[in-house]
Amino acid sequence: MPRTDTVIVGAGHAGLAMSHRLAGLGVDHVVLERGEAGERWRTARWDSFRLLTPNWLTRLPGWSYRGPEPDGFMSAVEFGDHLSAYARSFAAPVRPHTAVTRLERTPRGFRVETDRGDWAARTVVLATGYHSRAAVPGLAARLAPGITEVTPAHYRSPSALPGGGVLVVGASASGTQIAYELARAGRRVVLAVGGHTRLPRRYRGRDILWWLDRIGALDRDIDDVPDPAAARAEPSLQLVGASDARGADLGVLSAAGVVLAGRLCALDGAVAGFAGDLATTIGGAQQRMTRLLGDIDRYAATKPGTAAGPPDPPPEIAVPSAPLEVDLRRTGISTVVWATGFRPSYPWLTLPALDQSGRIRHRRGVTTVPGLYAIGLRFQSRRNSTFIDGARHDAEYLAGHLTARRTLRPAG
Repeated sequence: MPRTDTVIVGAGHAGLAMSHRLAGLGVDHVVLERGEAGERWRTARWDSFRLLTPNWLTRLPGWSYRGPEPDGFMSAVEFGDHLSAYARSFAAPVRPHTAVTRLERTPRGFRVETDRGDWAARTVVLATGYHSRAAVPGLAARLAPGITEVTPAHYRSPSALPGGGVLVVGASASGTQIAYELARAGRRVVLAVGGHTRLPRRYRGRDILWWLDRIGALDRDIDDVPDPAAARAEPSLQLVGASDARGADLGVLSAAGVVLAGRLCALDGAVAGFAGDLATTIGGAQQRMTRLLGDIDRYAATKPGTAAGPPDPPPEIAVPSAPLEVDLRRTGISTVVWATGFRPSYPWLTLPALDQSGRIRHRRGVTTVPGLYAIGLRFQSRRNSTFIDGARHDAEYLAGHLTARRTLRPAG
């Protein structure tokens, strides 16, 4: 059985960022990946998917976007190729098509079992990402047979779905983008709206993420937030990977013919019940956006020349009359898209590193199991820990912790 200092599980952007840091420190390691580098970007994104972050924000250790469109947005396939090129740039020791089947402790560290042989390692870094498993709610079990169900990881295009209308559940980035695409393709769409973070794509002449980067919002430290659990549960940004100033907020969707409803709270066969909370949800998202744009305005006032235009907040969204109940079959809805978020999944992990909800117990990626680390978790140490750009900070911290432990505990 081959032995190495560190096994990294997963060759996405976070795993490769970790590999780059360890390579720079001379730590012998391998990266085990069930497919190719960036596999999930190639196989678990819909056809029109583009990154929500502009190309200039695609920053990894020793690597950044160098193409002709810094303000553009890479497609999923393009980003997968970007990661492959990154891996080649420093000869990352990726072992492709190697699926981990079991991870267990040994007297000298860990045994990592795979479908292509086993590895012994002093330390292990879990880099399989936060988006491992779709978080489909339990009430989905009460959906009538014959109605198709898909998650964003399996949705590809409107033409790939059965004919008829679509109920999209969830109004964060994936849900709004899919709902908008379906509506523009002529489908009847009902969108069940839960908590979301509304932002314009552009503000005062610049991409909103340019502003968030400048004002330090993306770098906010987990130790500086009053409620870390609530911060980690915040919904993803309601953005679309395009340069349109307004993006695809609920007002744009409503104008495109999408029927907005409140949170899905009941399902009885083909009858869907919705909470009467749409106005409250939209109002809360508006208030949070207004506060953030105010922060940007105050920053711009202290930094002359940063703004490329005047304040131009998107209009408030008029709350439409929302249905409390929809009979899916009577209204011609044949498909439900569960855009209800994701959860990490570690079915091969035998170690006591998970809490009751199945999430890794950790502090800044250092788990409760000595020698076991994780990277790419939500708000792991900073607000942007799950962003491509955020992985470089967590990789540097974990590499330092790992090598310090390696120095203190030489191989026996």
